[in-house]
Amino acid sequence: MTFDRRTFEQAAATLEGIVHRTPVEECSSLTEIVGTPVLLKTENLQHTGSFKLRGAYLRMSRLDEDEKASGVVAASAGNHAQGVALAARLLGLSARIVMPADAALPKVEATRRYGAEVVLTGPDIESALAAAREDAERTGRVLIHPYDHPDIVAGQGTIGLEIVQQVPDVRTIVVPTGGGGLLAGVAAAVHSVDPSIEVVGVQAATAAAYTASLEAGHPVLLREMNTMADGIAVGLPGEVPFRLITEHVREIRTVSEDLLSHAVLHMVERAKLVVEPSGAAGVAALLSAPSAFTGPVVVLLTGGNVDPLVLLGIIRHGMTAVGRYLQARVLVKDSPGSLARLLAALAETGANVVDISHTRTWTGLAVDEVAITVEMETKGPEHRDAVVARLREQGYPVLAP
Repeated sequence: MTFDRRTFEQAAATLEGIVHRTPVEECSSLTEIVGTPVLLKTENLQHTGSFKLRGAYLRMSRLDEDEKASGVVAASAGNHAQGVALAARLLGLSARIVMPADAALPKVEATRRYGAEVVLTGPDIESALAAAREDAERTGRVLIHPYDHPDIVAGQGTIGLEIVQQVPDVRTIVVPTGGGGLLAGVAAAVHSVDPSIEVVGVQAATAAAYTASLEAGHPVLLREMNTMADGIAVGLPGEVPFRLITEHVREIRTVSEDLLSHAVLHMVERAKLVVEPSGAAGVAALLSAPSAFTGPVVVLLTGGNVDPLVLLGIIRHGMTAVGRYLQARVLVKDSPGSLARLLAALAETGANVVDISHTRTWTGLAVDEVAITVEMETKGPEHRDAVVARLREQGYPVLAP
C-alpha cells in the first residue's frame, strides 16, 4: 500500500460522519512554558474517548462480505477494544475482544456496552494479542490488529490531515507512541502535505520498544514494561508502522513516570481536560524539555479513558512529583501528647495534613518509640523542603521525605 496524500484523503472520506473532527485548542499554560504557541488536538474527546475508532472503522469497513460474516477479533488494553466494538456495531459485525486480565474496569465495561464479547486473559497486551491470533485461526474471525495494518495506519493518519488543515502554520507535531500505528499514520499524512513539518514520537521510558528497535533496524521485542501509560505499553513495534517511522520520524523521545503523572495533573488543572497517562505523553515531553520544540507545536492528546480510582492515584503521584504532596515518616516518643505536638509543629509550617498512620512494630524502633507516617499537601518544592527542614530543626527524625 502506498501512503500518499490520496491514501489519507480516501480514508478521511470513509470516516466522514463516523468520527468527530476533534477541536484544536491553544493551551496558554503550555505556551507560556514552551515560549511558542502550543495547541492541543483533543482526540480524548473523540467517540469512545480515543483516536482508535478511526483505524478500526476504516479497516473493518474494507472487509469483504465473507470476512464481515465471519466477524472480527481484536486484542487491546482498552482503547482499541472500544474502537473495534463501536465500529463493529456501526457495521453490523460480531466482535470478540481479548483484553489483559488486569485491564481497567471502565474500559472493559465500555467495550461490553458497545456490544462486543470480552475475553480477559494474560498479563499484558502481547499475551492478549497471541490469544486473539489463536482465536482467529480457530474460528475464522478476522484479526483487527491494533496498529500493524495499512488500513489502521491510514485511518489514524487522518488526524494528521486535520491538524495541517486546522493549524496551517504548525511546525512540530508531538505524538504519543506505542506500537507505532498512530505516529506512522500522522507522520506520513502530514508529510504528504508538507515534508518540512517535524513529527516527534513520545514513549514511556519504561516501555520504550522503539529505542532498541530503531538501533537494531527492525522491530525488537521489549520483554519488560512497567508504566502507568497502559495505552502505549506495547512491547513489539509493528512492521508496517516501523517502516514509515524510519522514513518520516527523526526523533522519538522518552518520558518518566513522574512526568506522565505531572502531565495528567497539568491537563486537569490548567486545560480542564481529563487525559489518561498515555494520552498525555506528548505534554510530558514538552514539560521535560520546553526548549526542544519549534513552534507552533500541536500536541496530540490520544485518549481520556482512565479509571477514576487510578486517576486519583495518578493525580497524587503528579502532585508529589511537582512538590505539592509530601509523605514523611517521623519518629516520636510513644507517650501521651506526642502526636499533638507533632501536629502543632506541622501546623506552624502551613502544611495541610490529609492522613496519619502509626507503626509500633517497625524494625529499628526503640521500645518507647512510634513511627508516624504523615501525608500532607504542600505549596510546592520550596515549601515541601521547608516543612522537612522545620521538623528536623525541632528534633524530629524524618526518615522518608
